[in-house]
Amino acid sequence: MNKYGYIRVSTLEQKEDRQLIELKKLKVDKIFLDKQSGKNFERPAYQRLICTLQKGDILYVLSIDRLGRNYKEIQEQWRYLTKEKEVDIVVLDMPLLDTRTAKDLLGTFISDLVLQVLSFVAQTERESIRERQKQGINAAKIKGVKFGRPCVTVPENFSFFVNLWKCGSISAEEAAKNCNMSIATFYRRLKDQKN
Repeated sequence: MNKYGYIRVSTLEQKEDRQLIELKKLKVDKIFLDKQSGKNFERPAYQRLICTLQKGDILYVLSIDRLGRNYKEIQEQWRYLTKEKEVDIVVLDMPLLDTRTAKDLLGTFISDLVLQVLSFVAQTERESIRERQKQGINAAKIKGVKFGRPCVTVPENFSFFVNLWKCGSISAEEAAKNCNMSIATFYRRLKDQKN
């Protein structure tokens, strides 16, 4: 029996410290970490975790929304892990979601019921976050905030360096550097000029 932990934060900027502290207290054998949305289970570390888990292992997760935020998929993953892989799952902030205890019919019923409620809450919160984000973006656009990368203007000497590049006097990288742009932007501007 091995003990594993799973941590998920939604973005690269978010910190996993709070989850990491709790899992380290349990002295788990290995922790898997994804910095990705919980909208589905197509996450690299989670997929490695699934391949690693064996019958009798224990999976610890701080809260059900760290596992995922899709109601249907949380239910499916829970069933897959507990029934097919025969792994125990412990949700630390919800003691009723501990498959190591109360394996009788009543215990299973209660845990299934709590799982459904928490899965619903996780997905509802995800949808609320997306709606608030959409509203915030729209409000910012109304105020004139521009999104995306700033447009790199083509310098006056762009054609000069393009011609040097075309005749082989300099590399594309050198031409881009002389124009103060990345190589990708250099090629994009070349394409724009052709069109």
